[in-house]
Amino acid sequence: MKPGAPGHAPSQGFRVATVHRETRDETRSDADMLARECAVALEFNGISHAVMLATPLDLEDFALGFALSEGIIDRAGQCYGVDIHEGVDGWTARIAIAGASFARLKQSRRNLTGRTGCGLCGVESLAHVVRALPDLHGAGAAIDPASISRALTELGQHQAIGAATGATHAAAWADAAGDIQIVREDVGRHNALDKLIGAGLRAEPTGWKTGFLIVTSRASMEMVQKAAMAGFTILVALSAPTDLAVRLAEQHGICLVGFATPAHWTVYSHPQRLERTPAGRVIQKNPED
Repeated sequence: MKPGAPGHAPSQGFRVATVHRETRDETRSDADMLARECAVALEFNGISHAVMLATPLDLEDFALGFALSEGIIDRAGQCYGVDIHEGVDGWTARIAIAGASFARLKQSRRNLTGRTGCGLCGVESLAHVVRALPDLHGAGAAIDPASISRALTELGQHQAIGAATGATHAAAWADAAGDIQIVREDVGRHNALDKLIGAGLRAEPTGWKTGFLIVTSRASMEMVQKAAMAGFTILVALSAPTDLAVRLAEQHGICLVGFATPAHWTVYSHPQRLERTPAGRVIQKNPED
């Protein structure tokens, strides 16, 4: 599934506005592209759970990815369907999930209020901030660092909304060779990663969960949590990680890379997941190593 696959129409992610370009000597009218930002309500089995501020694009992907990365479901099969509805005040994603998942959601319900920025709105106690994550120490395969360089070099050409507006983040999945397979964009970095995870779950492309994830943002604790919930062992961020993100990555077997450019980057945890080989082959790791 490539970034331009059916259902991913970047033109839906922005609108054209008339602006005034000004210099010291003149003013002229011009057209500009603005990234769309709308309220998106997420309902599970008819119960409102969260309202996020997001770009109204790939919302089926967003709903499924959010459900998995937030621990509402454990696997794609527990989501029975997603219906998207546009209203006067925004969009609603109506998600049907398995009874066991819904019962668990009701017990540990978080009344989140969505945002473009950061925060943990609605978390009821400190114990809910860092939830249980899978242990990925024995999962995945090491990759050649050249694959990261290749993917980062290619990434910009897949950011259609970002190129048009300069206002969105992107999340990408690259295979072990560094070929980018799926890209999703959104005004929110968390949303972009959820959309990517949902796209992968819906398409189940060959090799899904191998390779690595790229985010065009800093790597916060929540980004590491979402990567872990999706089963990825390598997360590459274009900006800096936080202290808690590094600690979580170390604890759960994730190689966290920050300040990434095609020429250089910094590895903060589990550097053994990046191994150079003469032929650039993927190195299969023994789970008992």
